Amino acid sequence: MLSRRSLGLALLGTALVAGCSTTRVVDSQVQSWSTLTTPPAPPTYRLDKLPSQQAAAQAFAPIEALAHAALQRAGLQRDDAQPRLIAEVGVRSGQALPDWPHYPPAWWGWGPGRGWRPGMRAGAMLREMPPTLHRREVSVELRDARTQQVVYETSALFEDVWTDDPAVFGVLFDAALSGFPQPPQGPRQVRLPLAPTGAPR
Repeated sequence: MLSRRSLGLALLGTALVAGCSTTRVVDSQVQSWSTLTTPPAPPTYRLDKLPSQQAAAQAFAPIEALAHAALQRAGLQRDDAQPRLIAEVGVRSGQALPDWPHYPPAWWGWGPGRGWRPGMRAGAMLREMPPTLHRREVSVELRDARTQQVVYETSALFEDVWTDDPAVFGVLFDAALSGFPQPPQGPRQVRLPLAPTGAPR
């Protein structure tokens, strides 16, 4: 069995190898449910922000832009005046020490049930700490604008030691919307590249 120190070094080595790669891959855990058989006609949507997202409008703006880009890559067109679908999105981000299961994760984000919990334990010695595990999660909910019924629900989760790049949220939105409007039902793995910062996606 690997010691904490050996496991920490192994995880750090994985992180460094990933950091040297030309293209990083985000291997996300996706779960989707859909009652749609075809895209709506016309395939228009409006993104509604939750009260917490409105209150933090400036901080949420980059996430909102990533969500719009992913929705449009999925074949939807933004139309705030006459949408066929109403979209709501959520994000969560946290850090944890993967080898110490008694650590509660520290979360921040927007959406139902989002909150902050401290993730440190008194008396911890730095030399025992494994590399920080970064956890990122997004969710997308689409409702019929006329009936208000949820017609599409999906989420994507990624956790690893090598990145805390905010651009990963854009990849997760793409992963969550992969297969729209008829994705495989239930959990699946989706692997997508993370483009270098500033590169087109």
